[in-house]
Amino acid sequence: MPVPVAFLDASVLYPAPLRDLLLELAVSDVFHAKWSEAVHDEWIRALRRRRPDIAAARLARTRQLMDAHLRDAQVFGFEELVPTIRLPDPNDRHVVAAAIRGEADIILTANLRDFPARALAPHGLIAEHPDNFLAGICRASQHRFLEALERVRIRLRNPPVSRERHLDAPRRAGLNATATEIVSGTA
Repeated sequence: MPVPVAFLDASVLYPAPLRDLLLELAVSDVFHAKWSEAVHDEWIRALRRRRPDIAAARLARTRQLMDAHLRDAQVFGFEELVPTIRLPDPNDRHVVAAAIRGEADIILTANLRDFPARALAPHGLIAEHPDNFLAGICRASQHRFLEALERVRIRLRNPPVSRERHLDAPRRAGLNATATEIVSGTA
């Protein structure tokens, strides 16, 4: 079965727990992740607005580590496609253009209304919510998903998080379908 290629919108990179899980799954080759410099700029700008206490250097390091650990994730050379994309919000056109250039199957976004199916279909793309995407991955590759989730948990040291609390993290983040799949995999 082919591994899906998902272009990650800023909305799924902004929350650290979701970003960490998605990146761990991508490093584990459960799916191929793609993003652009513009998406990096967007999620970091949004996070800095909400959390000015997080040092810019720390976010720059996160960005650098993402790019270093998933070397083929960065998409370049899509800018000429941007004017050809039609979306409700023209500021989101760069996402679709980069997804096309990155040969993605999916745009992974929490903002589905910004990426209507009728606008994506001509480009062979679909938009998918992270809850649906992660629940599907958990269902299809439960063992690998749970291993990735555990590796993320082990890295949490300030403060450390118990296995039970971490298994419930998706539900607390509103990822209810994913949480249901996790529970069925650990029962």
